[in-house]
Amino acid sequence: MRQIILDTETTGIDPRDGHRLIEIGAVEMVNRRLTGNTYHQFINPQREIDPEAMAVHGITNERVADEPLFAEIADDFWAFIEGAELVIHNAPFDVGFIDHELGLLNAARGEPRLGPVAEHCRILDTLVMARDKHPGQRNNLDALCKRYEIENGHRVLHGALLDAEILADVYLAMTGGQTALTLDASAVDDGEADAGAGPSLRRVSLSPGQLRVQAPDEAEWQAHRDKLARIREAAGECRWDGLEGWPGREAP
Repeated sequence: MRQIILDTETTGIDPRDGHRLIEIGAVEMVNRRLTGNTYHQFINPQREIDPEAMAVHGITNERVADEPLFAEIADDFWAFIEGAELVIHNAPFDVGFIDHELGLLNAARGEPRLGPVAEHCRILDTLVMARDKHPGQRNNLDALCKRYEIENGHRVLHGALLDAEILADVYLAMTGGQTALTLDASAVDDGEADAGAGPSLRRVSLSPGQLRVQAPDEAEWQAHRDKLARIREAAGECRWDGLEGWPGREAP
């Protein structure tokens, strides 16, 4: 399955007030493995950025003044996401802005050429998922990084591509992939301890080929068969080596 983990930054809160996209960041994952393919683009919003928004992401009007318009990058962006499952934290916000930009573009072109997003992509909202798993707790990206012990110390300000990369780790941790259990009590979140929560999850980084699976040699198989014979002698039966397809199966 192809998934795109996506985040955006904007000039403000609501596109209905004329706010626009200024940054899109996305990373590709296929069958729960990051492929290394990314999409990252700053966008000239053709309007001023609200000071409140600027305080969150640090993107200034000067930074995006010479960037391309959304109309200039829309086709490449659409080609990157079309048909994938989009993994987004608080999806209505990002999808709302993307659909707004696509609507403006389609109106300018005079044809409904692109979008809406939900008609072409499946959408998975990790905020909804986190609220289901951790009701009554903080479930923003920083809180989830802390809960799942995901390093985000380099995240001083929000940035679309960085947030997408961090969200990929959070999503994998929340859904149980590429993680390891730890029973260390010190891993419990300070001030956010889950009452009755199970063990926390820690992301495991493993390079391809680092984990080796080695089949037993004939001497090890024979030792195993001898052990089963002693079990059969003591217990009167042993069903393990009677299983269909067992490599060391012998007639009892």
